[in-house]
Amino acid sequence: MKKRGRSRSVTRNTPNHESAGNHEVAVVGFGGRGKDHISELRGLAKKNVRIVALCDVDKTILDAAVAQFSKRNEKVEGFTDIRKLLELQDLDAVSIATPNHWHSLATILAVQAGKDVYVEKPVCHNVWEGSKMVEAARKHKRIVQAGTQSRSSQAIKEAIEWVRAGNLGKIVIARGLCYKPRASIGKVDGPQPPPAGVDYDLWCGPAPKAPIHRQHFHYDWHWFWDYGNGDVGNQGIHQMDIARWFLGEPELSPRVWGIGGRLGYEDDGETPNTLIAYHDYEKAPLIFEVRGLPRDKSHQTDKGWNSGDMDRYPDEKGKGGSVCVIIECEGGHVFVPNYSSATAFDKDGKEVKQWSGATSHFENFIEAMRSRKVSDLHADIQEGFISSALCHTGNVSYRLGQHALPDEIREKIKTDKDAMKTYERMQHHLEANGVDLGRTQATLGEFLTMNPRQQKFTNNHHANPLLTREYREPFEVPAKV
Repeated sequence: MKKRGRSRSVTRNTPNHESAGNHEVAVVGFGGRGKDHISELRGLAKKNVRIVALCDVDKTILDAAVAQFSKRNEKVEGFTDIRKLLELQDLDAVSIATPNHWHSLATILAVQAGKDVYVEKPVCHNVWEGSKMVEAARKHKRIVQAGTQSRSSQAIKEAIEWVRAGNLGKIVIARGLCYKPRASIGKVDGPQPPPAGVDYDLWCGPAPKAPIHRQHFHYDWHWFWDYGNGDVGNQGIHQMDIARWFLGEPELSPRVWGIGGRLGYEDDGETPNTLIAYHDYEKAPLIFEVRGLPRDKSHQTDKGWNSGDMDRYPDEKGKGGSVCVIIECEGGHVFVPNYSSATAFDKDGKEVKQWSGATSHFENFIEAMRSRKVSDLHADIQEGFISSALCHTGNVSYRLGQHALPDEIREKIKTDKDAMKTYERMQHHLEANGVDLGRTQATLGEFLTMNPRQQKFTNNHHANPLLTREYREPFEVPAKV
């Protein structure tokens, strides 16, 4: 095992990015979200955008997609190895929707090969490799868009400007929620084989080539630390990004802690299904909440898990949400229920203003490719990196934590009334699902301080190693980009 090594070099190509003509793109990884990448990019055909190649380590998925293109008389070339794909001389850009642990290496290899990149969220698997992505994009003068599509919403942008103008007074809390039911993934009886057609060595890439302990190979990697980042990094990155956007904070938080656990069932998953990640910014705290159990014990049925009937905040009467952002201010709050709208309420809950609308995030990427101006991007890689890193530092606190009784947790956070209220709501939710934290203890994460400029923790020597990882030959994320 090696750490921060050099990647295999690739032939540097010089596609004609500056041309206003056709733009040839490839999609890498499309077992899930990548299908949307294909749809979005095909929808830009009138903008002279053409998908010319597809890449996936699962040959079954790859062959089926290539065949679909062929039926439409659209010729694409198929690849299982991104390194071979990047040797295409006329390829302008790649759109990456691989599992999280491949995002950074794939992006860096692409920009080194002279390609522009659209990369899914979270843009990196850990903090260090995200910083290398930004460095590579700048060094090689590439356009790199993060897949946080809410940044292409003029509605949310206008709501942010309205709040910053002081219309509701100062922000008190920027709160994000990911209340999303996640049923147990179960326990498997020993290591499982990879699906037929999957190049497992290539799938693992930078991560350990470990035995497979999950039934659903292509999605449940989200709940294992080697490959995913739990729901704070899977869904919550979107809401974390919006909350940070409202705060206008350009750096990591100087203090962070996490409380939670994988509670309510025992399975092979590793990441927490319940989490509070608290980022103690100077202006106002950014508090993020993950709940993976349903509304209550009665919903722990096949129908209940899939009903979408979850707790709502700030209220249960239609003015609250489950996957959303709430910007709590002195004079009211702004509710952001999705990626394209926002509503402001006064302190009495009366609606005072509403915004709606968004443009294509992929089209913005293509426009910035043509202008060659990073400033034209709605979600430059730097913004995607910082928001992704907030997810990771919250997870670092959690991973360094220890089981604690409720009274111990209360004692630790007792001086912060907002933290206490958030924890109490979490505890009530768990009780409704039959979880007694006196018997099944939550994890009280380490309270970490950070130098945001250096992106290093300053009070715990066990924390900084978790800002990066051990990389596997020959898939090291390079220290020299």
